[in-house]
Amino acid sequence: MVNMRAVDIKDGKGPATSLFINEIERPKPTAAQALIRVKAFGLNRMDLLQREGQYPVPPQAPKTLGVEFSGIIEELASESESGFKKGDAVFGLAYGGAYAEYIVVSTHMLVHKPDELSFEECAGIPETWITALQAMYMVADYKPNQSILWHAGASNVSIAGIQLSKADTASKIFATTRSDEKNKFVVEKLGATAAFNSETQDWAEEVLKATDGKGVDIIVDFMGAGFFASNLKAAARDAHIVTLAALTGMKLPAETDMGAFLFKRVRLEGSTLRARDEKYQGKLRDQLVEHALPKFKDGTFKAYVEKVMDWEKIVEAHQLMESNKTKGKIIMTIDW
Repeated sequence: MVNMRAVDIKDGKGPATSLFINEIERPKPTAAQALIRVKAFGLNRMDLLQREGQYPVPPQAPKTLGVEFSGIIEELASESESGFKKGDAVFGLAYGGAYAEYIVVSTHMLVHKPDELSFEECAGIPETWITALQAMYMVADYKPNQSILWHAGASNVSIAGIQLSKADTASKIFATTRSDEKNKFVVEKLGATAAFNSETQDWAEEVLKATDGKGVDIIVDFMGAGFFASNLKAAARDAHIVTLAALTGMKLPAETDMGAFLFKRVRLEGSTLRARDEKYQGKLRDQLVEHALPKFKDGTFKAYVEKVMDWEKIVEAHQLMESNKTKGKIIMTIDW
């Protein structure tokens, strides 16, 4: 048996301080999989929930945390895609297992690392950019010149989404955050039309003012129940609200008024990514390669990295993510 090091959780779940580096069996690639020697991996909010035992992990996922990574192909199974070979630098999306020295993943979910991007930058692209592409195009069916609102505007998915919206000629791009500093970042660095502080402003009213009372065509929401009424207020007629998370809760107040939902003909759709099958995720991988990767290469799109840390500081990294003070990815590197 060949072993490797991987991040583990004491007693199976717990706070950030329960994370430690353990020795476990190294996985073997089968079917269309590749074995990747991990150079870097990205942190995501789902990792915090999974660590605490509050995230429904797909049955095919290993217990090790982490869904996005970059590294070098060490071995290919017999049915792997012909476009990859041993020694290729790649990045990709996984059902789990990225917090480790090695990971096995389907070659259908791998992307060749461009020379223009570092391993650290690439490790933070797959989950966030694919989620943004999925929400905007496959779920909301975005069309050029529509207006769009991204909640949690300084979160990694919205950082990707705002850049996608700008590149695809959205008529207006709005965002909400919980601080004026993040609002400034969203407008000045990402190019949003305007950003509103959801803690101090009636952001829905501000959106209506900025759209001459029309509202926005698409809302990408991570907040859930606490923003439901305001989302309806800010939505245009025939708007599409895509719910990706519910950070303010799942249950609506008893007094919730559904009138605007009916009379504005709003479409409300929830969506997840990790539980989707490989074929669905593979389509999104292809969309990332075709539509986003060229813009990363020419500098139109930027992979925002808040901090790069050695993976042995995984406890500190999770605590940093829990602080909600970041404006970009937290990337962990493995020193080989």
